[in-house]
Amino acid sequence: MFTDFINTLSDLLYSYILIILLLGTGIYFSIRTRFVQFRLFLESIRVVAQPGSDENGLSSFQALMVSTASRVGTGNIAGISTAICLGGPGAVFWMWLTALLGSASAFIESTLAQIYKRRAEDGSSYGGPAYYIQAALKKHWIGVLFAVFLILTYMGGFNLVASFNIADSFRAYSFFNEASTPLIVGIILALIFAVCIFGGSKQISRITGVLVPFMGIFYLAVSLFIVVTHFNLIPQMFSDIFTNAFDFRAIFGGFTGSCVMNGIKRGLFSNEAGVGSAPNAAASAAVSHPVKQGLVQMLSVFIDTILICSATSFMLLCSGVAPSDELKGMPWVQAAASESLGGFGTVFITIALCLFAFTTLIGNFYYAEMGLKYLCGRTPGKALLNAFRVIAALIVLAGSVMEFGLVWSTADVLMGFMALINLPVIIILGRPAIRCMKDYVKQKKEGKDPEFRAKSIGLKDKTDFWN
Repeated sequence: MFTDFINTLSDLLYSYILIILLLGTGIYFSIRTRFVQFRLFLESIRVVAQPGSDENGLSSFQALMVSTASRVGTGNIAGISTAICLGGPGAVFWMWLTALLGSASAFIESTLAQIYKRRAEDGSSYGGPAYYIQAALKKHWIGVLFAVFLILTYMGGFNLVASFNIADSFRAYSFFNEASTPLIVGIILALIFAVCIFGGSKQISRITGVLVPFMGIFYLAVSLFIVVTHFNLIPQMFSDIFTNAFDFRAIFGGFTGSCVMNGIKRGLFSNEAGVGSAPNAAASAAVSHPVKQGLVQMLSVFIDTILICSATSFMLLCSGVAPSDELKGMPWVQAAASESLGGFGTVFITIALCLFAFTTLIGNFYYAEMGLKYLCGRTPGKALLNAFRVIAALIVLAGSVMEFGLVWSTADVLMGFMALINLPVIIILGRPAIRCMKDYVKQKKEGKDPEFRAKSIGLKDKTDFWN
């Protein structure tokens, strides 16, 4: 009954409400910012290379790696496979559209997080949607609601999915035993995860700063190799993507399982643009102007969907292995890699997924910790934080032995509720972020390295950093 309820709720959210809200918000902010995602794209790359303005905070690159660690995960491999198997090749187009429009929303939410970030006792910064909701809207209860869903989504739903997919990737091997292998994998994964998170947020940023670039570049290289070795299938691949994406008779004949719904659902799961997660990492960065982190998190959406998700999509669609409902998730990815690379392909995909998923586990916990900090009104006590970390490790263990449909639908529903809170809020609060963008562009035209002051955009609300 619970599984049926969750699946029904997921279909309701993504068939109607979130599709309108996500695409509508993305279009609105694309127009209001004059398509900042294209206009300032090169600037976003330049900003990433800048060192942090304060040694106590994260640099732009570190904040990018933390947010990308959460974004780039199982959704980029197993999620893409699931979307195409259930919705068809056209789902890829709708993932692209979700990312391109959503990156404008990502810019706004992360700029807001920087404007309203809070100062910690050691001089570093923290913040996110819960904090800009409280600071600008003066609605503490909405901030509390968002923080609760942030914890449930990232420590709960998303980490259940990541853990499940790691365990599920071992099904391709002869030693896999339904009764024992997932549990053994879950125990090992939970122990390694616990060791990492007990090191704190600085430890998290160091781990992701090493693993994310390495695994991303290597994965792109192998995917490109598979595509190039099947170059004769590339024209048909693009034809299938665009033909299926605009087959409106098929789409509206069964919208719940259509390429639109699956593309947007899996696209949002993967890039998280507008959900309100990345602003928690953005607020921790030490930068001279809030727009710098807006640009960095906008770039993170591009890395996640346009690079990593596209690499998986092209690898799958050029592999020569046909998608089917039975192959959804990891089986199709492993079959596609094995078809091109033999036994190495299966092993490579397993290792890639484990690295992607593990950094996702760590990045997700970073967000959950930010939610706990907000609920406590300060840094949580040591006993509470340790108990929180133990629960997080147990959730990782639980995810490894759960059922496919339940873990994905649970994560989708929790993420959907986060978006339902955050998207209307950033529409209401978007004006300061847009004024902030104009201030940044003005200073750039004057040849300056932009520095922000709250009074320069007429911001009357008290801020911890920009007065």
